[in-house]
Amino acid sequence: MRILQNSNTPIYRQIAEQLKNEILAGKMAEGSFLPSIRELARDLKISVITTMKAYEELEREGLVTAVQGKGFFVNAQDSEMLREQHLRKVEDALSEAIRFAETAGMSDAELKETLEALIQLKKQEA
Repeated sequence: MRILQNSNTPIYRQIAEQLKNEILAGKMAEGSFLPSIRELARDLKISVITTMKAYEELEREGLVTAVQGKGFFVNAQDSEMLREQHLRKVEDALSEAIRFAETAGMSDAELKETLEALIQLKKQEA
């Protein structure tokens, strides 16, 4: 896990977002336990309170459940919900790309060509 100390994003949110991405990508299986709060705090050299805040955020989103005395484990994920989560991320990323393109003075056609070129590159890599 990577934490950027100089980021505008709070550390707890960076942790929550990275764990969320792993869960939604299927890298953390249903029922698997997250690292203990103390263990993760020690590994990242951060406060236990910061780690707890990240885990609580994941719990509020329904991605994990706390088990008294055992820690937090990954909940089963509804495949339709997962798809919606991924679609929202795609929309957010594309909206950001559109803003950057406008700042760079790109036309809609140039932006579409760039996206198509990136799609073709990805296909070639596979």
